[in-house]
Amino acid sequence: MVVTSTRRTRFSVQVGLAQDVDDDAPYDGVPDHLVEPLQSWVRENVGTSVNEFSRAICLRLRMPVPARSTPLQEVTSVRGTALLDVVDTLLAVRTENGWLGDPGNQLARILNDGGSAYRVNDAHDALEVAIHPAVREAAKQTIGDAVHASNTGSAADHLATAWKAAYGRLPDPGRAYSEAIKAAEAAAHDTIEPRNAKATLGSMLRVIRNSPPEFDTALSTPAGRDPIALIEVMMRALWEGQTSRHGARTTTVPETLEAARAGVHLAATIVQWFTSGLVTRK
Repeated sequence: MVVTSTRRTRFSVQVGLAQDVDDDAPYDGVPDHLVEPLQSWVRENVGTSVNEFSRAICLRLRMPVPARSTPLQEVTSVRGTALLDVVDTLLAVRTENGWLGDPGNQLARILNDGGSAYRVNDAHDALEVAIHPAVREAAKQTIGDAVHASNTGSAADHLATAWKAAYGRLPDPGRAYSEAIKAAEAAAHDTIEPRNAKATLGSMLRVIRNSPPEFDTALSTPAGRDPIALIEVMMRALWEGQTSRHGARTTTVPETLEAARAGVHLAATIVQWFTSGLVTRK
C-alpha cells in the first residue's frame, strides 16, 4: 500500500531563501521530473523476456520495431504521453504473462511522489486517473455489494465498466455516462418496475411520478412530504443529464469528461441505495 504524500513546504521557503511555488496540482502528461524515473521503471520491469515484451509493446502501440537493435531501446526512449502509453501497456503485457504486480509498489510510489495525475489501478494491469482514495473505495464497495445482491441484475458490471471508462488511461465520456445509466436502471428495476422487461430510467421515473405513495425510503420524511422525492431527483438528474442519448435536427452534444464522471458518481449513489434496500416498495 502506498502512503499518499502530503505537500511539504520546501526548506528554502521555510528559511526565507526562496518564494513558495504553487505546484501542488496533479501533473497531466509526463513532466520533466518524471521522465527518467518512468523510463527506468520500464527498463527494469520489461523482465527477462526483453525482446518478447518490448516487441509486444511496440506492436500494440504501433511503434516501429527496429530491425537491428532491441525493441527495448524504442520503448524506453519515448517521452511525454507516449511514455504513459508504454507504462500502461507494459502493465497489461506483464499481467497477461503471469506478473503478480509491481514489486514494492515502485511505480505507484514514483507516480505519487512525482505528483502525477495518474495511478496504477487496483488490478495492477493499467493506469487510471488518480482520485481521492475514500471516493475510490466507496465506489469499489458499491460495486462489490451489487455483485452479491440478488435483485440488482447487472448493475455491478455496468458500474465497473462506467468507472473504467471515466477514470481509465483513455477515458470515454459517452460510454461512461451510458453505462452509468444502465447501472442505475439495473439496480432500480426490481423495485420500481419489475414487470416491465424493457424498463428504462425514463419509464421508472413515470412510475414514481404517477404513484409516489407506493414507495418509501429509509430517510425520515416530514409529514406531507414525498419520501421517494430525493431518489427521484437523483434518477432524473442522471437521466436528463445525458446529452448524447438521441439524435435530432440540432447538433448532438457529447458528454464532457467532467459530466461523465459526475454521472458515474451519481449512479454509484443510486445503485448503493437500491442495493442496500434503502428504497422499497410498500
